[in-house]
Amino acid sequence: MKKLMLICAPITSRSGYGAHARDLVWSFLQHDKYEIKIIDVRWGDCPRNALDKNDTRDKQLLDCILPMPPQIDRQPDIYVDIRIPNEFETYGKFNIGITAGIETNAVSQKWIEDCNKMDLVIVPSTHSRDGFVKSVYDKIQNLPDGKQEKVGELKLENPMEVLFEGADDDIYKPLNKDELDTNVYTLIENIIPERFAFLFVGQWTKGGLGEDRKDIGTLIKTFYESFANKKKKPALLLKAHGATFSVADKEDILNKIKSIKNHFPSDLDLPNVYLLHGDFTNDEMNSLYNHPKIKCMVSFTHGEGFGRPLLEASMVGLPVMTSGWSGQMDFLSAENSVLLTGKLQNVPPSAVWNDIIIKESQWFNIDTKRAYAALNFIFDNYESIKSKGNVLMRENRDKFKLSDMTQKLDEIMEKYTKDLPSQVQMNLPKLKKANSSKPPKMKLPKLKKVTETV
Repeated sequence: MKKLMLICAPITSRSGYGAHARDLVWSFLQHDKYEIKIIDVRWGDCPRNALDKNDTRDKQLLDCILPMPPQIDRQPDIYVDIRIPNEFETYGKFNIGITAGIETNAVSQKWIEDCNKMDLVIVPSTHSRDGFVKSVYDKIQNLPDGKQEKVGELKLENPMEVLFEGADDDIYKPLNKDELDTNVYTLIENIIPERFAFLFVGQWTKGGLGEDRKDIGTLIKTFYESFANKKKKPALLLKAHGATFSVADKEDILNKIKSIKNHFPSDLDLPNVYLLHGDFTNDEMNSLYNHPKIKCMVSFTHGEGFGRPLLEASMVGLPVMTSGWSGQMDFLSAENSVLLTGKLQNVPPSAVWNDIIIKESQWFNIDTKRAYAALNFIFDNYESIKSKGNVLMRENRDKFKLSDMTQKLDEIMEKYTKDLPSQVQMNLPKLKKANSSKPPKMKLPKLKKVTETV
């Protein structure tokens, strides 16, 4: 009898977590060692329409989803929770938490406590693992006289493995012009008259200029400054959305772009910034990465758990320019990419999120003067940068494919779950409603050793 694996994940969500979950479940199915059942949960306000019943691969995932409320006839041999640690549960004989970790340099006390409940935690990058390992808290005891005393340290105690997010090389691959999706090709041709465009892909989260996690506002401002009043200009294409893919969301992003543009004198000849808003399939994204007008993937991100769009773009040979810190450094280097210098600084108050992004943590801020110079260099010396993109493509297609991830996942599972106790009959406990936006209130102890030098 196959081992029963129960997976709790946003399997149908149009989100990074959803895409990661689908790849992981698909990998488990390829192992053919488990009877897989899935509890599909919501991820924020993201649409839950990522699976197509007419697609053979998607149907295999859909067939694993339990009806609500979920019930099973025996205790899972393995329970896998693909969410953030605040939401981790323990229903199996062996419990695995899989999380993107955090984009800053430290995680909250709550996350350490919740990871220590699991038998194993898997994260996608060495950066994510370091954020957990280096976050150490004082354990404080309240004394009868009202004073407090340290009684120990809270730190990560249980095993943590790094498993990268592999890109499907059957989807993300170089294409000739006549192989591109017709609708995507036509759309870009109609949107962008310029022959050279930088591309950004990601979510525009809350925060003022320089305060959103992807730092899109700083990217736009620096792009304007880099090419203002120049006779020959490139374009910047933002494949971006906020919380949803709604019309209101699109208008909000357009207003943010206009607000940044309005900071410049009206007589200044600025380059064009275009918004591509809406839901794209994986194949459509591959056509976007391969479009002849798209010359370079760019991101000023403050931090990544892994940096999935950067990997996808690299798989087709698109040069990458991004921050030289956080999760993407597992598959980028100065030899194969343009890495922006900068420094770690405290996260702004607008980014603080109770028990998720803590005020004591730091993230990366690029050196805008270096970014200004890098944008101009790429535009003026594209052939040399294109050669870096080709090097990056060869390296990542050799080491970071989905099939490679699937193999490494199998090795991890064999290492930790080879021997499990015998099965017992049980009904699945009722899942408590996850609400990561309103985590439980708690007093945050003093954080130690969370700063680092770049």
